[in-house]
Amino acid sequence: MTDTQFSTTDILQMEQSYRANFITSLSGFKSICLVGTIDPKGRTNLGLYSQVFHVGANPPLIGILVRPDNVVRDTLNNIIKTGHFTLNHVRPEFYPAAHHASAHHTQSEFEICGFTPQFSELHPAPYVQEASIKLGLRLVQRTYIKLNGTILVIGEVVEALVPEDCLKQDGYVDLEKAQSMALSGLDSYHLTQRLTRLPSPQPDTPYITSSEAMLS
Repeated sequence: MTDTQFSTTDILQMEQSYRANFITSLSGFKSICLVGTIDPKGRTNLGLYSQVFHVGANPPLIGILVRPDNVVRDTLNNIIKTGHFTLNHVRPEFYPAAHHASAHHTQSEFEICGFTPQFSELHPAPYVQEASIKLGLRLVQRTYIKLNGTILVIGEVVEALVPEDCLKQDGYVDLEKAQSMALSGLDSYHLTQRLTRLPSPQPDTPYITSSEAMLS
């Protein structure tokens, strides 16, 4: 296999959309979630985010990365004003509609994309009823990243809604069974295929081979 080498200069000289596709593909597969919010007047909003990641388990924290706020960002504004948001996993049944939610709409994406708002007594932000795994979060930290103007939003999980048959005895959530999708680049959607689960690695213990892992 022959590699093609790219320097920083090469990357910066790429055409904008080409560079965006190239760089967003390099980091590998990403989680995607529909982020549900509501403004102080009760108007719902929904946006698709692929920069979603685990921050910590005690307390339970999840972060999302929001693009620079040099244009109106309804999701970010609603999170700041209300202090709450939801994360809703994307399923194969509705990923084209979820993709459409990333456009700048003038009315609620729930209505435009055909999603049903679902509310909980624990917090005000709306869930996506059609999603399998749903998380309700409370804003605990917002950090401006000077390098490129993005905003890191960290939320504490105040509620988690997980299908009973997707929750294992050891706490593992079976995302494959829940049909939670992943994204590569900006617009390539994927279903996952689990190979196996591996035991916690221990020092002075040899790792198992891939063939051995497949048999476990």
